[in-house]
Amino acid sequence: MQISSSSSSNFFSSLYADEPALITLTIVVVVVVLLFKWWLHWKEQRLRLPPGSMGLPYIGETLRLYTENPNSFFATRQNKYGDIFKTHILGCPCVMISSPEAARMVLVSKAHLFKPTYPPSKERMIGPEALFFHQGPYHSTLKRLVQSSFMPSALRPTVSHIELLVLQTLSSWTSQKSINTLEYMKRYAFDVAIMSAFGDKEEPTTIDVIKLLYQRLERGYNSMPLDLPGTLFHKSMKARIELSEELRKVIEKRRENGREEGGLLGVLLGAKDQKRNGLSDSQIADNIIGVIFAATDTTASVLTWLLKYLHDHPNLLQEVSVSNFLYVFFFKFIFCMHVPHMMCV
Repeated sequence: MQISSSSSSNFFSSLYADEPALITLTIVVVVVVLLFKWWLHWKEQRLRLPPGSMGLPYIGETLRLYTENPNSFFATRQNKYGDIFKTHILGCPCVMISSPEAARMVLVSKAHLFKPTYPPSKERMIGPEALFFHQGPYHSTLKRLVQSSFMPSALRPTVSHIELLVLQTLSSWTSQKSINTLEYMKRYAFDVAIMSAFGDKEEPTTIDVIKLLYQRLERGYNSMPLDLPGTLFHKSMKARIELSEELRKVIEKRRENGREEGGLLGVLLGAKDQKRNGLSDSQIADNIIGVIFAATDTTASVLTWLLKYLHDHPNLLQEVSVSNFLYVFFFKFIFCMHVPHMMCV
């Protein structure tokens, strides 16, 4: 059988004419297959997971979380499903727990069955070589190095600088009728974390650039992990690349000058294993960013609750003031409770 040239030409012309339809059909088929696989996976897992809703494919319940008050979001699901429920937020399937018994199981009695970690998007933003994304010898070594940089002997040279930060924070409150305590504590904890990471000898202009880049990175920590131009996640990842480059310059400069001392960075630069091998630039950068991340929000929350309880219980405030129970760089905050017009919110 022979096909004439005119027939062949008409055949290929019809194919090209239908190309948009073929592309559309291919996309539809791929989407249907993915949705079917997701449905099968959901069906398989449904009987083995706590009650709850996984929401839409990939997006999960993230949009609901963004449009509701977070406390209301979780309280509604706790009332509906109980103290243990499943959900899907920030591109990550989750099981939420809120009862002391469940927390004790995860953190104590069955801790060996769980691995402390963060969503993959958070790992990309902080850095995959940060200590809390690892276990075993690497984690143990870095934990020891970080702890050594926060020992009293290591912090002593920076106490006066931290005290100055406290006094500056307190003085900024005197002209205000009320303050957002958590926000101020975040700023304070962030400044202390930066000082603890780099010491007090780094160039102020360099520190300012690092602060600005980290704050741009931080804005995307709880964003939907869509790395597309214009999204908050994409902007944060761009800031992360610039922050890595800035940290690389600081690391290179200290190595060239033979000046390793100064904050956590100095400790990490001076670290050597049994074979006298040091940490790579990326390992140092990831752990500097990781420690700043870990030190900011958690510390700010603790300080906020500390101030609230001292404010609400004057007798406790008096006992703390007399016994000098707090560390010197937190102790100054006690006296803010004596400012008559100050109201912690």
